[in-house]
Amino acid sequence: MVAFVPFDEERRLHAVERAWQPARDQHAALQDVVEEAARVAQTPIATISIVDRRRQCILAKVGEVDDEMPRAVSFCAHAIHRPGEPMIVPDARHDKRFADNPLVTAAPFIRFYAGLPLVDRAGYPLGALCVIDDKLHDVLPDLYRLGELARGVERLIAH
Repeated sequence: MVAFVPFDEERRLHAVERAWQPARDQHAALQDVVEEAARVAQTPIATISIVDRRRQCILAKVGEVDDEMPRAVSFCAHAIHRPGEPMIVPDARHDKRFADNPLVTAAPFIRFYAGLPLVDRAGYPLGALCVIDDKLHDVLPDLYRLGELARGVERLIAH
């Protein structure tokens, strides 16, 4: 299922363009964030992504995940539609949005996903900080701590 595109997509894309250079300049700090997110969530994968018109680009990551993927298969492309709210997918195999997604049916075999939208100062969603596992989680990760990490990313890249 293709992620819904918000009605103000053109303005959001301008915000994404403004975030690219600060994101590149902050790679080491962003890498520290994903390492902490993976530790907090106890997941093998954590990423910080930006979602543009056609793709999701990974700015920093822990674990085996492609650096870029089509927006049509991106979990984070769904997460950006509810700024301020985490998107939790307890078992992607049983979620109608993702059950036939190639990221679920093939490597990295996503089962659990938690994504926190990254928003610029004007309120436009840029991408997400997410944690991913190929196993189910009985307990949700510390969403408060992940939210703190996401706000830190926003301060670094969202001008």
